[in-house]
Amino acid sequence: MESSLLRTNEELSQIYNRHVKTVYRVCFMYMKNIPDTEDMVQNTYMRLMEDKTHFQSEEHEKAWLIRTASNLCKDHFKHWWSKTVGMDAVAEVAGEESITIDETLEKVMALPSKCKVVIYLYYYEGYSTVEIAKILNKKESTIRGYLHTGRKILKIEMEGDLK
Repeated sequence: MESSLLRTNEELSQIYNRHVKTVYRVCFMYMKNIPDTEDMVQNTYMRLMEDKTHFQSEEHEKAWLIRTASNLCKDHFKHWWSKTVGMDAVAEVAGEESITIDETLEKVMALPSKCKVVIYLYYYEGYSTVEIAKILNKKESTIRGYLHTGRKILKIEMEGDLK
């Protein structure tokens, strides 16, 4: 691996080992298939190699990676090429993957994109609404609104399964 001009290979390796699982899961929430998820994780760490941000703590580092991964995934879907591939094709690829996803995570992944990342960061990563607002660069009230909407949809989905 070639050395970054801004961070040493050892620093990059440590950052990678600390946060790769979280970055992977956040990317998977958007991409829903392994190859695209791996591309987005790679792009996130390439962005880190080029970035001059001096991190104040490991939490700051993790928040930066989550925000960058989120933005890269959103940008991916804005690109003209991704608009030519139907969402049905993506769902078929997602169904073939070997990752075990529990029923609840599957329902979270089916939420609208604004809600699913917030729900994931709140319940799976343990961030507070204030922290999520800072990570995603949104107002706290917006995050609480997304949480409310996500919970409401999940409740309807889960109650529908019980009937």
